Amino acid sequence: MRIENLRSETIDRRARIAAQVIWEDCGRSSYELYFETPAEFASDLSCNPHAFLIACLIPAMHYGEKRVAIEGKICPELRDGLTVAMSCLRHWYYSPDYKLVSIDAKAASTWPAPCTPKRAGLFFTGGIDSFATLRSNLLGYPLEHPGSIKDALLVYGLELDTSDAFSHVVNSLSAAAKKANITLIPVYTNLYTEYRCEDKKNKFKCWVDEFEGAALSAVAHAFINRLSMVFIASTFDIPNLHPHGSHPLLDPNYSSRDMRICHQGISLSRFAKTKLVAGWDIALKHLRVCNQYHRYQSGMLNCGKCEKCVRTMLALLACGGLNQTHAFPHQEVSAELLRIAINMNKTTFPFYGELLLPLAEKGCHDYVRVIEEKMAEYHKFQLTDPWRVKVRELDKKYTKGRFLQAKRALFS
Repeated sequence: MRIENLRSETIDRRARIAAQVIWEDCGRSSYELYFETPAEFASDLSCNPHAFLIACLIPAMHYGEKRVAIEGKICPELRDGLTVAMSCLRHWYYSPDYKLVSIDAKAASTWPAPCTPKRAGLFFTGGIDSFATLRSNLLGYPLEHPGSIKDALLVYGLELDTSDAFSHVVNSLSAAAKKANITLIPVYTNLYTEYRCEDKKNKFKCWVDEFEGAALSAVAHAFINRLSMVFIASTFDIPNLHPHGSHPLLDPNYSSRDMRICHQGISLSRFAKTKLVAGWDIALKHLRVCNQYHRYQSGMLNCGKCEKCVRTMLALLACGGLNQTHAFPHQEVSAELLRIAINMNKTTFPFYGELLLPLAEKGCHDYVRVIEEKMAEYHKFQLTDPWRVKVRELDKKYTKGRFLQAKRALFS
């Protein structure tokens, strides 16, 4: 892969940095990779080679490129970190002899002194993890501390890829940011939309397993003129860490001399984060946990029916916050809704497990029984069909899912 013609320009009243990405080994079509932001943040956007390298390296590894060659100089600390990140991913998902992508770039030795003081930022989705990270930072860091969050990055093109839905989210989270005395910065990029459709067919495994932390970090490096530290809110706490595309073993390796990437929040369980959010009116008013963005309406960003909505409502109920928020279409859950919505898997299992005791203490025994039934069904499946789990793991690591895809095609 070659990354060429790095440039800054203005497109439709947005500041843009862009580069041409040319695949060399896997037969994919070349495309223009870009990052954009509204004109008011134009001076903060930098045509930083680091942003383009990080955005391309993990997809290059995923699709089988031998190298990534890029114009411009790269920080040696970042180069070393990228090698560590690729090595982790190889250990988790690839065969031991899978060759890492080589990085063909000159090493940078000096950096210009910043004209303005750098700031700390946060990737902000409006979910429990990002609101809890922001709340914890505002409570624990003096405003003068370099790690005190001043900016929130909201990215179009990762999860959200329809303009109407994104506008609703921008409006809601801009209001939340203003109340929290931080600045919301909308960012637009196609670093994932090039792969999103095909990744969807594979249950978003490239994004979830490998690319999430790198994609976010690439966006952070694009704002090197403004930011020197950016927080990525953790999904899992320490007892429930497992291989994942955003992970404390991965994300810090996307740092350079002038940009520190921090994976934040692994000491708090999801329920502990929910309790932190439940005590903050700003978060309760502007909470957005729902991925059903085609259903978004102005002032209502949660459907109240999907697994994430129902799980979050349960957690808020367990800590006494559900009746304090109007972020959902209703403030009631039912055993019937739980039976329909709950999807128990290795990711959601611990989130539900930690709700059993607090729900029981609230007298919600019907909900506890449904959760226990769902957990028992999942546990039984794990015990009765362990070979299926093992086959999936081996297929994922050694053939990248091609064996089971071929099996399904053969017998469909």
